[in-house]
Amino acid sequence: MADTRIIHDSARFALTIERLCRHLMEEHGDFADSCLIGIQTGGVQLAERLHARLQALGVRELPFGKLDITFYRDDFRTKAGPLTAHPTTINFLVEDKRVILVDDVLFSGRTVLSAMTALNHYGRPSEVELLVMVDRRFRRTLPVQANYRGVLVDSLTDEYVDVQWRETHGTDQILLLGS
Repeated sequence: MADTRIIHDSARFALTIERLCRHLMEEHGDFADSCLIGIQTGGVQLAERLHARLQALGVRELPFGKLDITFYRDDFRTKAGPLTAHPTTINFLVEDKRVILVDDVLFSGRTVLSAMTALNHYGRPSEVELLVMVDRRFRRTLPVQANYRGVLVDSLTDEYVDVQWRETHGTDQILLLGS
């Protein structure tokens, strides 16, 4: 495709994951009161990668969960039909925990708002932090900001950011696709 650019190749992708993990370790210490929750579906892939790397770096006790926000979205029903729900797997209470909420791309902020509403069904966290792989900073329609971000992307309205994963696409990379 002529309108497709690789903005983060696999080498930079790996460095970004490493940097995000090291930043989390600095901020959370032993992760005693923390948990990691990925937003279905793209956020789960990133959260799984972060969780695995943190464990390899010696973090032993870090509860990990997957959060589906389908029924909390304001666009549950689309012209193409209803969205497909994915399983939520949170086998712990988030009560009084520092929740690290993970998503692949921060765009308008609507997904994060839905996720925070859904998260309240699992307890009242002491703090919620947002970690994203890509922050499209000029496209926010809600006052949402990431605490941790892999890459900042300034894009046009008609451009699309696609985070691709080795497990599903054959390589780790971030693409910027034109209209």
